[in-house]
Amino acid sequence: MGGRVNETGTELFEERSQRIRDAVELREPDRVPFSTIWHFWPARYAGMTCREAMYEYDRYSAAMRKAVLDLEPDSFAFMQPAVSLGPAFEQLGFRMLEWPGHGVDSDSTYQYIDREYMKADEYDDFLFDPTGFFLRKYLPRVADAFEGFAGFPDFPASPYFGLVHAAPAFATPGMAESFERLAGAGREMMQMVGSGLPVVQELAELGFPTVFGGFSMAPYDYIADYMRGSRGAMLDMFRHEEKMIAAIEKARAIIVRGTIERPSPLPSKTVFIPLHWGLDGFMSDEQFAKFYWPQLRELLTALIDADLTPLVLWEGNCESRLERIADIPPGKAIYFFERTDPFKAKAVLGDTVCLRGFVPASILTTGKPAEVEDYCKRLIDGCAPGGGLIVDGSIGIPDDARIENVFAMRDAVWNYGQAR
Repeated sequence: MGGRVNETGTELFEERSQRIRDAVELREPDRVPFSTIWHFWPARYAGMTCREAMYEYDRYSAAMRKAVLDLEPDSFAFMQPAVSLGPAFEQLGFRMLEWPGHGVDSDSTYQYIDREYMKADEYDDFLFDPTGFFLRKYLPRVADAFEGFAGFPDFPASPYFGLVHAAPAFATPGMAESFERLAGAGREMMQMVGSGLPVVQELAELGFPTVFGGFSMAPYDYIADYMRGSRGAMLDMFRHEEKMIAAIEKARAIIVRGTIERPSPLPSKTVFIPLHWGLDGFMSDEQFAKFYWPQLRELLTALIDADLTPLVLWEGNCESRLERIADIPPGKAIYFFERTDPFKAKAVLGDTVCLRGFVPASILTTGKPAEVEDYCKRLIDGCAPGGGLIVDGSIGIPDDARIENVFAMRDAVWNYGQAR
C-alpha cells in the first residue's frame, strides 16, 4: 500500500508528492496521506537512547533510514538538525536547554529552560539596533561561547579610521576564545548534517519526500520564547504594550527576511512553523487579535507570496481561534493541530486550509492498536471527504509512542484512506 508494485523511486516520489500537493490544495487525493514528524522516535525504534541520538550522528541517520523504509510514509521530517546537537551544544555552552546527560536523564528528551534573556527596559536597545543588541548583550547571555562578544565593536559608530581602531577588540583572549568555540561548534554541525543529508538523498531516490525544507516561528513567540520568557511576555502585554508590539513587528520583519532568504539543502518548499503561545489558555481573544495574529498572518502571507507553503503547528487547544485564523488565502497552507477538535476544525477551516495531525499522543503512547485504528477511521471518515487531510500524530510521533501503535496508524490510513 506504500506504492504500486514495480514503481521506480522517481515514480514513487512523484506519486507521494502529488498526494501531499492534492491534500494541501484541497483536492481529494487518491489516498489520504500519512506523514511523519518526529524527534527521538526513530532512535527509540532502533534501540538507541536519547543521548546516543544526540551524540552519534551516523547511528541516528541509520535509525531515520530504517524508520522511513519500514513505515513507508508519504513524507517524513528530516529532524536530525533538531536532534543530534549534543556536541555542538557542548562547544557553545548552550544555556537555553537541558539535554540528556546535561540536566536530564540520558534517555529523556531535551528540555527548554524558560528564562528572561532580554530585560524589560531593553526594548529600546533591541528596536534601535537588533544586531548590536544580539551581539553584545543577548548572545553572551544564552551561551558561554559568546561571552567574548560583549566587547564586540560598534562598527556603525566607527567608520573610516574607526574601523582600524576597532580591530584590537578581536585580539582579546575572550574574543579569540569565542571564535575558537564557535568554529568547533560549526565543525560539529557540518559533520552532523554531512551524516544525515546523504541518507535523505538516498531516501528521496527511493521515493520518499521530506515534510518541509525550512523553519520559522511566530513573531510573538520570538519575543516570548527567546527573549522575555513567558512571565515577562505576559506582563509586557499590560505594562509595555506599545513597545512590545513594536518589537513583535520588528521580529516579524526579521523572521520574514530570514525565512525567505535562508538557503535550505532540502527541495521541499514547505516551511514548518511551530506555535507556542497562541493557544486558548494563555491569552484572551482580544490579546490574540492584537499581539499574535496580525503579525503571524503577515508572516504567512509573505511566505505564500514567496511561493512557500506554511505548515503551522497549533499547539494546545485553539478552538476559539478557528474563525479568525481562517483569514488566509485558500489552498496555500497546512494547519497542524494538537488538541483542537478535528471535526470543528474541518467545519470552520475545511474550505481554507489542509488539516494535519490530530491522532492523540495519549493513544499512541499508552493505547492499543485497535484504539488507534478506531480513532484514525473516525478521523478519516469525518475529515477526509473533499480533501485537505494529512494524518500524523497530534504533535508528530511522540518519542515514547509504542511501535505497534505507530504502524497501526499507518495501516489505518492505508485501509480506510482510499478515495471513495
